[in-house]
Amino acid sequence: METAAPKTFPAIIQETLTVVRKYYVTPGMLRIVLGGDGVSNFEGVQTGINNKIYIPPVGADTIYFPSFEHGAWVYPAGKAKPDIRTYTLRALDLEKGEMHLEFVVHGDSGPASAWAIRAVPGDILGVAMKAKTAPLYPEADWYLLVGDQTALPVISVILETLPAHAKGIALIEVPGRAEEQEIRTQANDMIISWLHNPHPGTGTLLADMVQQVLLPDKTQQSRFIYAAAETASIKAIRHYLRKEQDVDSQELDAYAYWKYGVSEDRSSVERHQESRD
Repeated sequence: METAAPKTFPAIIQETLTVVRKYYVTPGMLRIVLGGDGVSNFEGVQTGINNKIYIPPVGADTIYFPSFEHGAWVYPAGKAKPDIRTYTLRALDLEKGEMHLEFVVHGDSGPASAWAIRAVPGDILGVAMKAKTAPLYPEADWYLLVGDQTALPVISVILETLPAHAKGIALIEVPGRAEEQEIRTQANDMIISWLHNPHPGTGTLLADMVQQVLLPDKTQQSRFIYAAAETASIKAIRHYLRKEQDVDSQELDAYAYWKYGVSEDRSSVERHQESRD
């Protein structure tokens, strides 16, 4: 009788870092700069990738990470479990020993934004990410980048790292003009279009605008599309591109970052399914 191979997991870097400083990039986007000896262990990690942050209970001076045992993540018995959320590695400065994360702040309704708003220098935060990660995007003749405010960190990283000859369009939905950011890119033929939706997670603005984009003929140019937004938007965008525009799976990376009205942990299964389909 055959038995299933034991479940394995990629090497994970887990470090407790401390807040060095923070500042508002826009009224609704807060950048937290973390430091500590552990930052150097993230050398070689791709900026723009998702990572897990471990938010300690109020007043805690230690973060207890889980270990992977017998095919499952296990937390130390009797220790307070941190809140876990998914965020993007915005920047990594190994010379200064600093890691940058950006938080969309919407009051204290969620543990991550509440922590970011209240954070002061010296506060601790756990960070975990894979030791080896794939490139964010492949080389292509033409790019379409699509996202709401939660995707701004990763879209910014992509724009900042695209080669000078890259061409394409970036559609970025934010609540209003005050949330637009200056994004530096050497790809002068990338058009950045800001879309204003004062009620994030509602309406079909982002998906509607994707349908206004004239995609180049894939037999003439290689294409790559990166999309990250609220679940309903990603579902509509994916359906349009895959079913109506014959976009191949290898041409599209689409991620449901959040679900309107539902917390990250409660919407995890649905979002992951939408990101895989």
